[in-house]
Amino acid sequence: MATSEYHHGDMDIEAQEATWHGFIVGSTWGGLITVLSVGYAVLAIAIGMNWMISLGLMAALGLAAGLFLNMGGRWIATLVLLVILALVIQGFIGLFGLLL
Repeated sequence: MATSEYHHGDMDIEAQEATWHGFIVGSTWGGLITVLSVGYAVLAIAIGMNWMISLGLMAALGLAAGLFLNMGGRWIATLVLLVILALVIQGFIGLFGLLL
């Protein structure tokens, strides 16, 4: 029978831990962005709430979730950029609405 060079507990698992951590962080970010996007669409389109109010509610929810999950400044910067993007898109919708 072949002898094994493996000793339990001696394997370097830093790469596996980094991969798992990246997967968890990516899943958290993706999940929160999806929840905020769907929540905004539900409030603004399905329920008929004013788009500014629904955007403010989702931004507050995103900020609270980011602080609760300790996601850091990158999350807040991403949230601010998403709000700016939503404002630009709503501006375009308003401009094209004037043409009709």
